This record gives sequence, structure tokens and C-alpha cells, in this order.
Amino acid sequence: MSTESTKEKIVIFTGAGISAESGLATFRDSNGLWNNYSLEEVATPSAWNRNPKLVLDFYNHRRKEVERASPNSAHESLVELEERYDVTVVTQNVDDLHERAGSSKVIHLHGEITKARSCIDGSILYDIGYEDIKMGDLCELRSQKRPHIVWFGEEILNYEISVQAIKEADKVMVIGTSLAVFPAASIVKKARYHAEKVLVTMELDKKPFGYRLIRARATAVVPCIVGKWIQGLVAI
Repeated sequence: MSTESTKEKIVIFTGAGISAESGLATFRDSNGLWNNYSLEEVATPSAWNRNPKLVLDFYNHRRKEVERASPNSAHESLVELEERYDVTVVTQNVDDLHERAGSSKVIHLHGEITKARSCIDGSILYDIGYEDIKMGDLCELRSQKRPHIVWFGEEILNYEISVQAIKEADKVMVIGTSLAVFPAASIVKKARYHAEKVLVTMELDKKPFGYRLIRARATAVVPCIVGKWIQGLVAI
């Protein structure tokens, strides 16, 4: 039996709030990205069909913002959990801050800004790092490359494996999400009844059943929770 299989399992579920502390604007806050663009302009399949250059320009700009950002102490502290636990990060975020912090197992529900994909076959992916996608950049099937982002109206990625991970988790920490975007938000409700469940957010009015709610910024409390879990203690 491998060492990994004998470790307790933790699922970390993250939303835009954890990345906002690294300087990445969210779509929903008062200074968010939606203030300059409507979702109908840049985040739907019809927007892509209507004006692909505008959509590419929007995500090219966002990709540069991700490049300039750095993981914060919340991202970094989560990596420490891997010394003691089998940790899976499930994120709604499209940035790569968890990976750059050092988390080894990250599941993206809404795509990855550092990848492009074929318009014809969504399984054909290209690692582009922080480079722009330009009009005329074609996939191997000769279709225009598009951002590897789940737009409104499209099916989210990795739903089943995320649900399976959270069903098996001994501990769950949800960070920086309003739990307003479905079906991704429904995943946190799949956690086991007896699992230790903590929710750290500034954006939520009603917590899901069984979670202990901490209204705070991620950087203020996540490192403390991590420290307690590493010591084998209950978070709060």
C-alpha cells in the first residue's frame, strides 16, 4: 500500500476571493471585470461567434494580469498540508496561482487561462503560458484557437472527479467563494456528514449545511487553519 493512499484526504475548494488578494480583479466585486464588460460581450459562445477578436483581447489582457500576479500566503500555506495529507485543490479560478505556489494536485472547473483549445474539438489543448492568442492562430484541425475557459452556457470541466474527491475527503476547506455559480457550487454540498468542513469567505450570506463559517480574508486565517491541521487539531 502506498504512503499516499494511507494519508487522510483533504479537499480545498477555492473561488475568486483567494486570487483577489493577489491583485486579480473578480467579476463580481465593486471594481470587478464585469464593470467594463458585460458577460454577453466576452463570456458566452454567442459572444465568441459575434466578435472573437474582442473576446481574445479580453482574455489576452487577463492573461497578462495573471502573469504579473504572485501566489499569496493562503496559496502558499496550502502546499504545507501535503506534508501530512493527501490534498486535492478544486478551483473555480482560471489562473495558475495554486500551481505556482506548489500545489501538486489541482483540478480546474472553469478552465485555465494559460491554455488554448480548438474550437472544433475541446479536448485538443495547447499550453501557451502567458502568450496572446491572435486571430489566425489555428489548431491542428485548422480552426481558430480560443481560450481554454468555460463560458456561461457551457458545461463545466472535471465535475465528476471533483465530486468523487470531496466525497472521500476527511476534511474540506472552502475559500473565497460566494457559492453563487452553479453547478460548481453544488460540489461543496457533497462532502461527507462527518468530515470536518470549514468555509472562509467574505462574500456569503448563508452557509451550506455542516460548514463552520469564518468571515475573513483568506490570507488572514487560512495559514492558521493549515497550522492547526498539520498539528492534527480541529481548525476552529
